[in-house]
Amino acid sequence: MATQSLYRRYRPRRFSEIRGQEHVVRSLRNAVINQREGQGYLFSGPRGTGKTSSARILAKVLNCTNSVDGEPCCECPSCLAVEAGTSYDVHELDAASNNGVDAMRDLIEKASLGTPGRHKVYILDEVHMLSKGAEAALLKTLEEPPPHVVFVLATTDPQKVSATIRSRVQHLEFHLLPMDELEQHVRWVAADAGLTVSDEAFQAVLAQGGGSARDTLSALELVAAGGGEVPETLSYDEFIEAFIAHDPGQALAALAHAVQQGRDPRTLAQDIVRHLRDCFLSLMAPELVQLPDQRAGVVADQAQRMGAAAIVRSMEKLGEILVEMRHAPDPRLLLDVALVQLTHEAAGSDLGAILSRLERLEQTVAKGATTSAPRPAPVDPNTGRAALGGRALTTEPVPRAAPAPAAVAPAAVVPTAAAPPAPLTRAPAPPAPVGADAVVAAAAAPPAGSGTAITAASIAAVWQPVILPTLKPMARALFSAGHFQGERNDALVFGLPNETHRTRCEQYRADVERAIEAHFGSKVQLVLVLDSSPSRDDAPSQTTSPRTSDPGASTPGSAQTASGAQSEPDEDIDMDDLTDAPPESVLSPLDRLAQAFPGSKLIDEQR
Repeated sequence: MATQSLYRRYRPRRFSEIRGQEHVVRSLRNAVINQREGQGYLFSGPRGTGKTSSARILAKVLNCTNSVDGEPCCECPSCLAVEAGTSYDVHELDAASNNGVDAMRDLIEKASLGTPGRHKVYILDEVHMLSKGAEAALLKTLEEPPPHVVFVLATTDPQKVSATIRSRVQHLEFHLLPMDELEQHVRWVAADAGLTVSDEAFQAVLAQGGGSARDTLSALELVAAGGGEVPETLSYDEFIEAFIAHDPGQALAALAHAVQQGRDPRTLAQDIVRHLRDCFLSLMAPELVQLPDQRAGVVADQAQRMGAAAIVRSMEKLGEILVEMRHAPDPRLLLDVALVQLTHEAAGSDLGAILSRLERLEQTVAKGATTSAPRPAPVDPNTGRAALGGRALTTEPVPRAAPAPAAVAPAAVVPTAAAPPAPLTRAPAPPAPVGADAVVAAAAAPPAGSGTAITAASIAAVWQPVILPTLKPMARALFSAGHFQGERNDALVFGLPNETHRTRCEQYRADVERAIEAHFGSKVQLVLVLDSSPSRDDAPSQTTSPRTSDPGASTPGSAQTASGAQSEPDEDIDMDDLTDAPPESVLSPLDRLAQAFPGSKLIDEQR
């Protein structure tokens, strides 16, 4: 004879033995005591919460000859027959396999027949699986059943049950058990059954059960069969630690190990999302986390280190992948790509990934230390797991380079008393950094609202990596061809290659001003001019002085400094130093039009 499973041995026999469903027990017991039982009930809730057990207890108490306070005696012939499954008063029907019209018609024909007990109880499990025709056939009898008939419908998805049926029955909802109450019940079962189980195994059993009493007892039986210790199972902590460390090698190694154990990629992605949800709840609403205390502490620590923004982004990305996996020829490939995008800093191109990297770099700069990017974890080709426990080898942080000493400018030549002081020239802006250096430069920029004056050099440091990606595609394409040249009357001067390009950029100038304001926290004015510099590498804040016949001659009235400061464009210019352009270099208006519109023909020169 086969050994009876734990969840069958410890199935509740009375209402008082049902755990975590006090609201359901109270309603059913009061109905029996007052003899006001309903003609139809709908029990809904997750699996393993006691729906079928409650229906059988209700069937026993309705036909029990010695019931006390709404509880069956479990000793009379009627109660024993119900427990043995041989009662003529209780009929159980699996609606998942008997969902046709013929099965419902047979049930309706037998419902009107007499019964040995006071009530004939029909228990229909998984009633949401009934076909439309079967629901229509059951509806009339459910609305006006014989006086001695009681219908109990059970389902895990009440929304799929037709509204006409739900309106004719009393709907009682079953809930998942609280974690503390479920732990007490499991420990009592283990002690009563004489099982030796470690505390770590109890924590694993409760986590696997997820609030379902039946699933938890099944997991307990499996652990007890293995000697009371936790079997080697897949740990989702490896994926979370890979997200925190931004280590794609560790994430891919954990995925390879899971697939090697026979896990389906789609099911694995669902479990990772479920674990991320626990992390998210531990940050936003810790009281809603249904985990053992020890496990809840681990999840809370992971959530604090990962951050709410990264958790939400990971859940959204994996949710999108789950939808695509339904029709993908290789679901594992999609999960591989998603894990790399969530762990590799340079792989994520969306706004959320950029903001996460900037936030992380700002925190690093604030602490005064820079960390190097983790190297991919080496994977053993024989086992598919990462070396060193699945973690990537970390490198020592690169020491910060000492800043170069500032060049001491030579003393400027003192001008005459009548000459105005020479304007201060700004240092040339460095070229826009590329790759990871661009992000570091952006993070080192003054934060919004810091009160630092906005200069062309400060904007040039964050122009390519930060501000340009926030613009619209057309604006980004147009403004990527220009660069900042300097400042003019509290306005930023932005140089563009030609007049046509400058005219098109005027349409998006307001968008660029708003993007700069959003980053620096203060309003700016942008002036679009033609690029007059000989190369993009020249200093953007310096202006080119007019050429003279003698390169060594200085302009009268100007102040000459050793650093090479040039004259302002609005200063007085000696007209004798200017030369006339050759006549052949001056184009007529018609020639300019022909040059602007290649291929055009002159139709009427008189007009």
